[in-house]
Amino acid sequence: MRILQSMAIAVFAASFAATGAMAQDKAKKQAEVREKAQATLNDFYKVEPKLKAEVGKAAGYAVFTTYGISFLIGGGGGKGLVHDNKTKKTTYMDLATASAGLQVGAGDTRYLFVFRDAKEMQQFINSGWEAGGGGGASAGAGSAGAVGGTGGGFTGGNLYTLTKAGLQAGGAVSGTKVWKDKELN
Repeated sequence: MRILQSMAIAVFAASFAATGAMAQDKAKKQAEVREKAQATLNDFYKVEPKLKAEVGKAAGYAVFTTYGISFLIGGGGGKGLVHDNKTKKTTYMDLATASAGLQVGAGDTRYLFVFRDAKEMQQFINSGWEAGGGGGASAGAGSAGAVGGTGGGFTGGNLYTLTKAGLQAGGAVSGTKVWKDKELN
């Protein structure tokens, strides 16, 4: 009987320790996403300084960093966050892209969504976001890149893209999907 009690206590202690380790791991991953998001915002501000004022006046913003590769069929993904400027709440999100067509390349692409109002931002968080589009060419080297204008399919505000590094060329049917990260929220 004492052996069973000792085993039960050991199992309980191990599960308690595992829960603490998972919480630390979650906090570490959240910190990594926040650091990348801040670095991405700084990259956008360097290329287009007036974005800082736009982000500051907005209801909130979302920032994503993605990595992808393509050769006829392509895909990529990354993590990001949505920050509510009024409540200061951060929601962690995932982003995935897929494409098919005459294309070749690899790249590191950054996305900045600037929300006009809190309702549109909350809809983005709760329902996610999906968009499809065509193709083109983009290039970036090192910390230099190009900021795209407002993007199609985003009715809640402005969407900007920044090609951090890599080269993409061709034409393709593509799609992008954003959803809430269940692991980090």
